[in-house]
Amino acid sequence: MPRAPLLEGVDGSVYPELVVMAAGVGSRFGGLKQIEPVGPGGEKLVDYSIFDALRAGVERVVFVIRREMEFDFHALIGARFAARAEVVYAHQELDHVPAWFSVPPQRCKPWGTAHAILAARDRVRAPFMAINADDFYGAAAFARAATFLAEPAPADAERWCMVGYRLARTLSEHGTVSRGVCDAGPDGLLRGIVECASLAPRDGGAVESTSDGGGRLLAGDTTVSMNFWGFRPSIFDHLDHRFERFLRERGDDPKSELYIPTVVNELIAAGQAEVRVLDTPDPWFGMTYREDRRHVAQQLQAMTNVGVYPNPLWEVSR
Repeated sequence: MPRAPLLEGVDGSVYPELVVMAAGVGSRFGGLKQIEPVGPGGEKLVDYSIFDALRAGVERVVFVIRREMEFDFHALIGARFAARAEVVYAHQELDHVPAWFSVPPQRCKPWGTAHAILAARDRVRAPFMAINADDFYGAAAFARAATFLAEPAPADAERWCMVGYRLARTLSEHGTVSRGVCDAGPDGLLRGIVECASLAPRDGGAVESTSDGGGRLLAGDTTVSMNFWGFRPSIFDHLDHRFERFLRERGDDPKSELYIPTVVNELIAAGQAEVRVLDTPDPWFGMTYREDRRHVAQQLQAMTNVGVYPNPLWEVSR
């Protein structure tokens, strides 16, 4: 399929798009978090992301889903946005691989977040924000990323952004979580992300459990990535190249995945990209475990009570 042209406004500006990664299976949650009702009016978490993205100027949304999800996903989620934004779908499938590669028969899970974004290649027309469907990010994240992406792209460098959150506000009381711990320089540019697994709350921060029973303590104000990125279409060539290399090196492992931070780390280290870390005053929350749902619902109800969001959410147009 040929690439679609960039969408430009009458003033020459390019409006940012939103890519929503929604093909995950939610193994620890025990179901599809993408369609779990949590808002006061039965809204899903992705409703709030779309609401905030539209307020930030987004006019086109690309949902990355599995093909078999499309009918139900459109009926439950996508259809309600059709009158407010252009909604299109991209399919993340196991067989979306180079012709030379054969998918191992024991493979049953998606190839990771880098592959999810790559699946949207033929749908994206402009600089875009990329998010998870099952996380709450807050209005400021979308507004700040949209402002960044509206800046002219340099001709000689890749310039992207990432929204960072405070570690203490991303933990679960019901089990351990994995988080991408960010190393940012005094200039606000990302120097790298280190994945830390098995993080549990402790003393206002977190402890990373290890197999030997030890644990590294992390401060609560440590910046972590929650998969909110701002990219330009130039990312796709990088993803394509690194996904092919990933398949050659690890494609036979049925559990291996290629993550966005892995690709970003490599590009930063090679001097091929710079990523600005954008701060936000808003909380992040999501549902790693089924027991997290109650906390999420309480947070959304509290924000609705003070007028941050209307109830029902979509009664008020942007």
